[in-house]
Amino acid sequence: TLYPQLWSYMSSVFRVSMWIYATLFFAESATLYVYYYGWERWKEGRAKLGHWGLGILLNVWGTAVMFIANSWITFMMSPPRDLTPDMSPDTVKFWSAFANATWMPMNIHRLIANAVFGGSVVAAYSAYRFLKAETDEERAHYDWMGYVGNLIAIGTFLLLPFAGYWLGREIYEYNQQMGVTMMGGFMSWLWIVQAFLIGVLFLTGNYYLWVGLGRIPGGERFAPYTKYMLMIIVIGVMVWATPHSMIADREELAAMGGTLHPFLGALGVMSAKNTAVNIMILTTFLSFLLYRRANKIPTVSWAKTGTITQGIVLGVAAMVVLFYGIWGYFVPAIVRIGFSVYQVLTVLFTIITVLTLDLFIARGAQSRGEIRWGQMPARSQYALFVLVVTFTWLMGLMGFARSGIRQHWHIYEVLQDTSPYAATPALGYAARIISVCVLIFLAMIAFVFWIGGMIAKPELVPGKAKGAAPATRSPQGSGSGGPGRDLDSGLQPAPGH
Repeated sequence: TLYPQLWSYMSSVFRVSMWIYATLFFAESATLYVYYYGWERWKEGRAKLGHWGLGILLNVWGTAVMFIANSWITFMMSPPRDLTPDMSPDTVKFWSAFANATWMPMNIHRLIANAVFGGSVVAAYSAYRFLKAETDEERAHYDWMGYVGNLIAIGTFLLLPFAGYWLGREIYEYNQQMGVTMMGGFMSWLWIVQAFLIGVLFLTGNYYLWVGLGRIPGGERFAPYTKYMLMIIVIGVMVWATPHSMIADREELAAMGGTLHPFLGALGVMSAKNTAVNIMILTTFLSFLLYRRANKIPTVSWAKTGTITQGIVLGVAAMVVLFYGIWGYFVPAIVRIGFSVYQVLTVLFTIITVLTLDLFIARGAQSRGEIRWGQMPARSQYALFVLVVTFTWLMGLMGFARSGIRQHWHIYEVLQDTSPYAATPALGYAARIISVCVLIFLAMIAFVFWIGGMIAKPELVPGKAKGAAPATRSPQGSGSGGPGRDLDSGLQPAPGH
């Protein structure tokens, strides 16, 4: 190993969990083989329940592997407070090292992030197969598959900022200097890059949903509202990506009277940024709600009242978030930090309440018609590629942020990195290395896609095969994706074609 002292220390503390970690890989591999090769044989009757159970067990093994690995990396970032450099690793209590201050926030954050990442990979694979499809049935199946992948990715992505806030809060509570290094030190500009990337995710995810309304009977009635939601998200991204201090030359600094811009500086504080991201989450949730409601005709007697109630709850939530965001400018920082908790709880309560109401409103609802799976323009599939690239890049950059805040410590304030190369790389250099790693990883994913395409194609007949995509009508036009119906009036097929 490159760091024998670190490895010796970690193996002394985590000896037991390392053996369990290795064993879990064998268990996971065996479960995966049985699950994969039992797909056709166990898809009927009671055997399907056993196969379903294997899928759950596979996720349990994978989650356990992740939780164990998380204990090691979080121990390096937040070792027990009573641990000193003079103490022998053999005297460290295993559970206090394993379940350290940032372990559970990291578990939740990574669990959600892995769901987001997995959904985006599934969506990207389906987009690839959609563009390569030669028949309407294939396009319908992979269109449906891409929708499910995007639903998983964006749906869980809405929860990720809350988990990230919890992790950041725990880092600050553990060590304020580490928190300041992360958010206000040399890494502060990394969060501006993060803001732009997350803005891309919000815009791309919503764009895919808005384009998808064109394949749903009744979806066109929601088309006029998309431009207003786009406006809200763009403004939110602009606020979130505004830095607190500007990079400027001497003349510009003199004109501003310092690094703080008289107007933009007010948008660079967390009071504005927390407000912006919560409003974007509510807007994206509204996009999902419109998509879900598009082809349904509610039949319950209180449907209109329920819909009005949903609108009121969303409107009040937005006003509460804005209220605390504005009030944050007039209170001390210690009070302002607490306002973000109120904003988060308001948004979570709104999502749960509105979604619960929608489930009851949709009970027994009539359909406006079958969803026209496969009738999506090709550009919608490229949006799914953008999602997986952005998610992967974002994961790499945020991993650098988590690791880099330890600076020259292997284990923060316990075991120092005394090698000649002990330094945290500059953001530009780190971004280039991470970008290369992202390209290598995506090339490996593309290779897997290519290998998968060489396997004999399964029969994809929507509506006949059990568990296949919903039935589709023959798409208009031809080619990969076909023109289909599009919410952009300038790209609508001419009447009669």
